[in-house]
Amino acid sequence: MARDIYLDNSATTPVSPAVAAVMARALTENYGNPSSLHARGTEAEKMLADARRALASRLEVKENELVFTSGGTEANNLAVIGGARRNRRRGRHLITSRVEHPSVLYACRRLEQEGFRVTYLDVDTTGRIDPAALPPALSGDTILVSIMHVNNEVGTIQPVEEIGRLVKAFRPDIIYHVDAVQSFGKLDVLPARWQADLVSFSAHKIHGPKGAGALYCRDGTALEPLLHGGDQERGLRPGTENTAGIAGFAEAARQAFAGREEKMRHMASLKQRLADGILNTIGGSVQNGPAPGAPHILSITIPGVRGEVLVHALAGEGIFISTGSACHSRRADPSHVLLAMGRTAGEIAATLRFSFSVYNTEAEIDFTLEKLRRAVSDFRLLAGRKK
Repeated sequence: MARDIYLDNSATTPVSPAVAAVMARALTENYGNPSSLHARGTEAEKMLADARRALASRLEVKENELVFTSGGTEANNLAVIGGARRNRRRGRHLITSRVEHPSVLYACRRLEQEGFRVTYLDVDTTGRIDPAALPPALSGDTILVSIMHVNNEVGTIQPVEEIGRLVKAFRPDIIYHVDAVQSFGKLDVLPARWQADLVSFSAHKIHGPKGAGALYCRDGTALEPLLHGGDQERGLRPGTENTAGIAGFAEAARQAFAGREEKMRHMASLKQRLADGILNTIGGSVQNGPAPGAPHILSITIPGVRGEVLVHALAGEGIFISTGSACHSRRADPSHVLLAMGRTAGEIAATLRFSFSVYNTEAEIDFTLEKLRRAVSDFRLLAGRKK
């Protein structure tokens, strides 16, 4: 095909032209510091206020409950570490799952070094948490529960609403955090319905810029800031705000929510088309995660060929995919998500992740399937000759 085929949208998405235009205006026209009192500062402050209002309306929350961050990782760290440290006098027990994003898991490990105790909930073979496993894990010492909405590697949708009910039924003052980085702009993300106190978001997963994100922080939820140096963002995230990035985030959200249902049907259709094509024509291939799962993420294991070999082979054809999370792409250790789902090291090494956007087409999927089948056939044939 004439142009590249980008199927790694869980890692990041291309910035849409409309978002780039909004950011260009912020960078070249409304370039003042939002904390300055003069006209340029006032203009920048208005851009922030408009963005906060637009995002809050999508989430059905109050404007002052949104804290802008540098992205999902910072939002997750502020939620988990900030929530645990601020509330340590009430207890030192946290609950999360074995399939969370590294920004949550590593934050929990850091807290374990500080004397906190963490329970890691198991998942089934599709990567899903059994809500019935939560009540036995809760205790009088529990202060925070953190569960992701959509898994970034396999697309499993966690029962976050049911988990929220269980948490608050046990004790309302337990902080409930949901990582919604992979679901915002795609699935319904409603903190009030989930009874969530904290919810994390990121702009670059919805065709917004890198370096912009947000944390929903329900009124009355106490956090300890990770950074110090100013009163911006309620004192929870000091430092001059990334006005251009935040304005781009709001525009990306506006576009994502415009005709969202039809866009999700389009992505789900592409996912099913590729899944059917692989599973029906490449022997031994297996889908990881539930079907259908999230509409934009497909994880497939193709035995006999290392995933990284196929990633490079397809890249040579202008097709860009991944073996799993971008956070682990340069590390030798196997995916913690697939390990938790019971996959072997060999199966994990043979796994690919395809992730879709509204810009992908059926023709791209068919071309990808053609090149993938050829690559698998070639490598399996070569492996057979070597034997």
